[in-house]
Amino acid sequence: MIAADTFIVRRDFRSNTLRVISRAFHAILRPMPDFTQIFAVLKPVMAEHENRLVVQKNTSSEYSLVTKHPSPFPQHKGQPMWFGAVKLGKAYVSFHLMPLYMSPALEKEISLALKKRMQGKTCFNFKAVPDEELIADLKKLTAACAAAWDKQFRLSTTKG
Repeated sequence: MIAADTFIVRRDFRSNTLRVISRAFHAILRPMPDFTQIFAVLKPVMAEHENRLVVQKNTSSEYSLVTKHPSPFPQHKGQPMWFGAVKLGKAYVSFHLMPLYMSPALEKEISLALKKRMQGKTCFNFKAVPDEELIADLKKLTAACAAAWDKQFRLSTTKG
C-alpha cells in the first residue's frame, strides 16, 4: 500500500483531467530560490565585527559570532554569549543580533525599512538582495550592537 502523502494530485482545467505526481518528482520540478547571493551580501556586515568577537561558524550556510569571554550570566554555564549570525534558510536568509534582545534601548536604532523585515525581537529576514540603504541601516545597527556590548562586556579586552 502506498501512503497518500507521497503523491500530489493536480487538476488540469484545460483537459478536465487529474494528474498524479510523486512528491519527489514535484520537488525536482519546482525551482528552489537561490539565496546564496543574499547570504554573500549580508555576511560581510556581520564579519566587520569579528575582530572584537570570535567566529563560531563559518560555512556556506551560516556565519556566527560569539564573545571571546565566557558569559557573566550563570545560566550560560561559562559558555560565550552568542552575538549574532547570518543563516541561509529554505525560505529566506536571516540576520540575527542578540544584543537587541538584551538591550531594549537599541530598538531605537532600528530603521523603519529594517522593522518591516523583523521577525521576533532579534531577527531580520531577507528574501531578496537588500539595497544599499538597507545595508547601510544594517551596518549601523550592527555597529551600535557591537558598541553597546563592548561597553557592557568589554569585547575588545582580553582576560587572562
